[in-house]
Amino acid sequence: MTRMRIGIGLPNAIPDTPADQLVEWAKRAEERGFSGLVTIDRIAYPSHDSLATFAAVATATSSIGLMTNILLAPVYPVPVLAKTAATIDQISGGRFTLGLAPGGRADDYAVTGRDFHRRGAVFDDALDTMHRAWRGEPLAEGSHPSTQPPTRDHKVPIMVGGASDKAVERAARWGVGWTAGGTPPEVAGPVAAKVRDAWRRAGREGEPRLAALAYFSLGSDADQGSRDYLRHYYGFLGGYADTIAESALRSEDAIKTAVSAFADAGFNELYLDPTVASLNQIDRLGDMVL
Repeated sequence: MTRMRIGIGLPNAIPDTPADQLVEWAKRAEERGFSGLVTIDRIAYPSHDSLATFAAVATATSSIGLMTNILLAPVYPVPVLAKTAATIDQISGGRFTLGLAPGGRADDYAVTGRDFHRRGAVFDDALDTMHRAWRGEPLAEGSHPSTQPPTRDHKVPIMVGGASDKAVERAARWGVGWTAGGTPPEVAGPVAAKVRDAWRRAGREGEPRLAALAYFSLGSDADQGSRDYLRHYYGFLGGYADTIAESALRSEDAIKTAVSAFADAGFNELYLDPTVASLNQIDRLGDMVL
């Protein structure tokens, strides 16, 4: 069984969560000893921006890891994304990881005027351009470098999302690892094994970071709000949104079973993502897993 680091999500995607509560959430999560914080990023949804959130959270914390999980890279201007990520990396003292994927929602592309059908190719170009920017290379003839240098090895660590063979290839080439999103362990485990194999074939040293995510809510006072949020967030899936709403971990046994299952599947990080924004969720979860 793999040794598991347990992190917690920020409730940045839960509608009506005050922005200042995200900072308080982060401080309390660090005090409780969670290994990291993650955000869920969408454009066409009433969520708080992940990068702005982490810029604020980085100044309010000192040791907890920070990761977008994930950011939709192809909808952002690449030099701006590279500059913002490098800035957060410096503000946080090297605690920031950029989780990136193309995403699967056409509306996120429609509202930004981007081509949904070219998102994979655009993502590949973005990965190359960001690394060039972080190395200090000018991105246009006669221009200055676009970013100040990141704190580690001239790059911001990247976790790649997606379950395709192309995503596995990207993780082995560009990433420090792979993030499975909200996929259950029996589905995510085989992809994690592909990532480990691709990592070795690419001649990468050490082991990749392999991160999983699962939704949770704890306490009968959180049940209805949790289900309402997940049905709303996944409403585009029709009736399957109800299945997702019912799949959230809502007991100590369910959470401990999930931790064990993801560890058995080879993951070394698990982020438990809140479905209600009450601060008491941090302590209830911490009492069970830390």
